[in-house]
Amino acid sequence: MKKSVILMALGAGILANGLAAKETESQDVKMINLAHKSGCVTCHSIASGGSGPAGLKPIGPAWQDVAKKYSDVEDAQEALVTTVLNGSSPYASHWKGEVSGFAMPPNSVVINKEQANELVGWILHLAD
Repeated sequence: MKKSVILMALGAGILANGLAAKETESQDVKMINLAHKSGCVTCHSIASGGSGPAGLKPIGPAWQDVAKKYSDVEDAQEALVTTVLNGSSPYASHWKGEVSGFAMPPNSVVINKEQANELVGWILHLAD
């Protein structure tokens, strides 16, 4: 009797882990599709270490680098959503010397606040 209970619990744990992995994979695919549809990947890559056009520095920072840079910043989610929607100032670049782009253009015409919030939340978890 106890053995069957243990096996059922193990099976449930494996199933739950499988579903969690599937949900994570599904969220990854959803966010990557959103990034492509919204044009984000024109300037950004997901993984660190890539180069930009013609071997130059990338246009925008890799999202893993963004996640690392903002991992300990209070209100990072809100600040980055604002940047995604409204763009950034070329005079206040946090990535000077690391990327070839000067500023992020406003993206509110291709992505709404809810989508930007979801995408930024996903990006911030790439540091894990």
